[in-house]
Amino acid sequence: MGQAPAQAFNLPTSATVLADVRVNAVDAKLSTEFGKKIDLNNSDIRDFRNLRGFYPNLASKIIKNAPYEKVDEVLDLPGLSEKQKSRLQANLDKFTVTATSSELTEGDDRINPNVY
Repeated sequence: MGQAPAQAFNLPTSATVLADVRVNAVDAKLSTEFGKKIDLNNSDIRDFRNLRGFYPNLASKIIKNAPYEKVDEVLDLPGLSEKQKSRLQANLDKFTVTATSSELTEGDDRINPNVY
């Protein structure tokens, strides 16, 4: 029993296929900075859990005072303690601001997104 010699095949080249690709609004937003940072206008309270001292109280203040036009506006929230301002200042690079998206904010459930 010997081995059969290798054979070469000439395969036809594939044709270009044009397709109507649809991307929903949330997927489109996830491909922006929103998918990499916490969006102060669209993220829900769970997104703040990894930031020490934010969850749930400071995160709630941030969400309740949205929308924001610039990230540093979060430093002007009413009723912030000096410790909260310091935490915000130290984490500004982790935030972004994009236009409010109804797909992410509709139902006003950013505080309680009903994920149990």
